[in-house]
Amino acid sequence: MKKMLLILALAMVSFANAQKGTILVGGNIGYTSEKIDREIASAKNNVFEFSPKVGYQFHDNWTAGVEFSVESSKTNLGEGEGKSNTFKTGAFVRYTMPLNETFSVFADLGAGFQNQKIKNYENGSLVSDNKADGFYTGLTPALFINMKKGFGLNFSIGGLGYETLSYDNDDVDYSKFFVNFGKTVNIGISKNF
Repeated sequence: MKKMLLILALAMVSFANAQKGTILVGGNIGYTSEKIDREIASAKNNVFEFSPKVGYQFHDNWTAGVEFSVESSKTNLGEGEGKSNTFKTGAFVRYTMPLNETFSVFADLGAGFQNQKIKNYENGSLVSDNKADGFYTGLTPALFINMKKGFGLNFSIGGLGYETLSYDNDDVDYSKFFVNFGKTVNIGISKNF
């Protein structure tokens, strides 16, 4: 089994020497591609995610704001194909602790509602159409490196979270708790306005 995982994340979030009263604008972009070859059939899964944020820095260390996320997934398995779209909207709070003029650490705590739509096709015909609603929460620690004139890089290697989904068509309730430190890598560019 061959597996390729590529995560590209760009974030335009906080700036280490940001001051009270500034606006935070940023987000992440991610892409994952996975391919599984088997003798009977092969599978391929592609996922694209975009997650913007807007916040207000009400204290030298604290920022609060809103976040939104769109994730689109397409899976091919033999004669079948699945398409999934997930939308999340919620709020976040961030605590930033400067270590010196170059380095800061921060943690984002976010929570909100999510909606998912899944369609499965076989030989080009729709065989199932499912919708679900639920909520999510997550904590993500990260490192900020101030490069020059307020621009910098953000690095995170995962976090922890919890999410639920309740499907309309079935009596299926889904919940997931995850800790993925070291499993994901996000690299971003930052600036406060």
